[in-house]
Amino acid sequence: MDGLVAAVLAGEHGPLPSGLVATSVFWIHHGTRLAGGDTTYLNQYVLVRLGGSFGGCAFEPGEIDPAICRDSCGTPLDVLLREAPRPLRIAALDAYLSEARPHRVAAAAGEAEPVVLPAGTPETRARARDAAIAGLLDIAGGARVGLIGVVNPLVAAIRERGGEPLPCDFNLKATRWGDPVTDDMHAVLERAEAVVATGMTLSNGSFDTVLEHCRSRGIPLVVYAQTGGAVARAFLGSGVTALSAEPFPFSQFSAEESALYRYRAVGRA
Repeated sequence: MDGLVAAVLAGEHGPLPSGLVATSVFWIHHGTRLAGGDTTYLNQYVLVRLGGSFGGCAFEPGEIDPAICRDSCGTPLDVLLREAPRPLRIAALDAYLSEARPHRVAAAAGEAEPVVLPAGTPETRARARDAAIAGLLDIAGGARVGLIGVVNPLVAAIRERGGEPLPCDFNLKATRWGDPVTDDMHAVLERAEAVVATGMTLSNGSFDTVLEHCRSRGIPLVVYAQTGGAVARAFLGSGVTALSAEPFPFSQFSAEESALYRYRAVGRA
């Protein structure tokens, strides 16, 4: 990650960030409990608007304060990339890379596959989203799939593809079906034959560890990202095997059709 930020600051991925300004910085805090479930998902996001693009990053409670929105809007982007708290830095980096190469432009060029999530209930849209993510997995029946960041529909989607989920999360103790959820990421990575990781790994600083582990073991790494979709895209083919990037506004904030973008590294599943 540090190398990517340095390259962006040097203008290697587009215009110099020192000449750009974060027009808007805003914060969303929401809770979700899907029908039939007993898990309440509590999520906080900080978002940055740059030109025609948004960058987003989820964060843990207490990491940043809502006052950051007032204090950071209108700030030159290079200042945010150098000095802001990590979640805001990731959001700013995501906004920059999204503006430099919007996902819709990548799709038009054949680099990404747009997947339209249907209009409907939160449950309908969550199932469609997580089936699209699991569809990026190319695994043999019974393969152990490390799931770093747990949402129940994705656990089900991995099982439907024949995988054995190894769930890991800092905030959950069990899945909806009673599967134990560990907080020991390293134990999961050692056992996994493939890994599916949330973009939240960018926010909590574990992304580099997951990336290097999958590189060293030569196992597939699929990233599903509302947080930092364009950031994870920068590692496609260099440790990241496939990516589901969902730009803001995220699926849970609308009942209408919306798109996510699936990327695959060339020559990899």
